[in-house]
Amino acid sequence: MQTVRHSEETLRTALISKNPALVSQYEKLEAGERRLMNEAFQPASDLFGPITVHSQSDWITSHPEPPQDFEEFFSDPYRKTPSPEKCSIYIQCIGPLGNTQIISEEYVKWLKGYCEAFFYGLTVKLLPPVSVSATKCSFRVNENTQNLQIHAGHILKFLKKRKPEDAFCVVGITMIDLYPRDSWNFVFGQASLTDGVGIFSFARYGSDFYSSRYKGKVKTLQEKSSHDYSVFDNYYIPEVTSVLLLRSCKALVRWIDEESAGTPGVTPKHSREDSVHLPKPVEAFKEWKEWIIKCLAVVQN
Repeated sequence: MQTVRHSEETLRTALISKNPALVSQYEKLEAGERRLMNEAFQPASDLFGPITVHSQSDWITSHPEPPQDFEEFFSDPYRKTPSPEKCSIYIQCIGPLGNTQIISEEYVKWLKGYCEAFFYGLTVKLLPPVSVSATKCSFRVNENTQNLQIHAGHILKFLKKRKPEDAFCVVGITMIDLYPRDSWNFVFGQASLTDGVGIFSFARYGSDFYSSRYKGKVKTLQEKSSHDYSVFDNYYIPEVTSVLLLRSCKALVRWIDEESAGTPGVTPKHSREDSVHLPKPVEAFKEWKEWIIKCLAVVQN
């Protein structure tokens, strides 16, 4: 394992800008907010520790990228901000997100609630879910994992055509694994900043994805037409467990506590006719919630 650690001077330079527009914003910070920001400059902080690289295949090692400080981010000409005319985030589900319709609907509601809390002030709307075939995307069977994958770039083109007039962005979500081009093994997600569209897959967030017992493997390889999407009929969808939800959302304390009575281990299976309210599985959020509470304590002290 490798530890990526930076000095206080490096961290301060990366986070604090001399841009007049940003300086005026720093000056508006309350005392508690300043205390929390100062924690980020301390190499030995209990709240913000160094990054641990577990293997050479981790992204930070295998895909070296030039560093970007906050000044560069703020000044990026491709960075978009919402406007009164473009103030809605749209979520587009592609294929089922749960093993039944009711689980899919509840999972999307949880994700929608998280987006509304995280992107406070923006409206989050749901587009009608579509099947994989509706996107007319290319697909393949991954040579290494033997699971189905859909072409992320083709999904972006589909989302661009469906982008509503008031949309700040459209985010596609799916439980089907993604690949960006033939030469790549997979990708978690892909986005176009200029078009304001993105696609993300939660397939690899399931606890069994990398297991030899993963049920999403396609055991029989058959030559199929590029327009024959029947291979996706009844394709394996992982259970929406607390761990999968944690990996999907991380944490916001109020969002965790809302409607989370009960601690189910795995979301139960229900038929399409069931009209029950599923408790939000949040037991895996314990450690992350405790960290958020520590941050709030610094702000509120």
